[in-house]
Amino acid sequence: MAFLIWINRRGTALNHTRQTDLDLWQSENYSTRRSSNAFLTWCMKIGTMPVLTVHYRKSSAQTPMGQHHRINAIQRLLTEESIPLPARIAGLLVLLYAQPVTRILRLRTSDITTDGGTTTIRLGDPPTPVPEPLARILHDYVANRPHMDSATNPGSCWLFPGHRAGEPLHQSTLLSFLHKLGIPPQRGRISAIRHLALQIPAPVLAQALGYHHTSTTRIAAEAGSPWSGYAAGAHDPSATAGTPHEYRPLE
Repeated sequence: MAFLIWINRRGTALNHTRQTDLDLWQSENYSTRRSSNAFLTWCMKIGTMPVLTVHYRKSSAQTPMGQHHRINAIQRLLTEESIPLPARIAGLLVLLYAQPVTRILRLRTSDITTDGGTTTIRLGDPPTPVPEPLARILHDYVANRPHMDSATNPGSCWLFPGHRAGEPLHQSTLLSFLHKLGIPPQRGRISAIRHLALQIPAPVLAQALGYHHTSTTRIAAEAGSPWSGYAAGAHDPSATAGTPHEYRPLE
C-alpha cells in the first residue's frame, strides 16, 4: 500500500499517524492518492491507526488563478505593510514558489539560511534563492513570529508556530488568512507552477520546489514549455535553478 510506504519513509508507524501527516499525504497529489481513502477509513475502523479526518473533494482540475490577478496579489503582499506578516509570507510562498499550504506549515526556521548576503529557503534540494525584497520581509517575519511569547511555545522550530506547544499553525487558520486577502491557495499554486514551468526545466523545477519530476513534466507539457525535451538527470540543479521574477514592480 502506497500510504504505508510513504508514512514509514517519514519515520512514523501507521498507529502513530497524525492529522498533519494525513493532510500532507492527501494534498501532495490528491487525484492519484484518493484511491487510498477507503483503505485509510478501514484502518481507522479496525483500530490500526488513529481516527482522523479523511478529506474528500472533487478531483476535477481547477482553473489556474489569472496571471494578472496573481501578479497584482504578489505586489500587494510585497508592499502593503498593513497586511499581517504571516499572511504575506504564506501568500508569497504560494504565488511565487507554488507551495501547498500543508507544506508551508511544515517549514522550519532552519530551512531559511543566509550565506554571504544570499538568503535561501529549503523547499527541495538544492535550497532556492530568495530575492529582495522578499528576503528582507522573510527575515523580519522570522524575527517577529507570532505565538512565541507563550510559555508553552518558547523556541518553536516552526516557521509558522501554532498556539499549541510543539505544533505548527493550524491549516484552517492559514487558509483563512489567504482567503481574506482574496488569494485562492490551490488556484494560485497551479498558476505559479505553470508559469515557472515555462521558465525552468521540469526536472530542475521539481528538485528546487520539492515536487515529483513527473508532476512538473506533465505541467510543463500542458503549459507548452520550451523545456519539455529537457531530460531528467542531465543537469546541475544549483547551476540552473532560477528564482521567480514576478516580485519586480511592473513597468
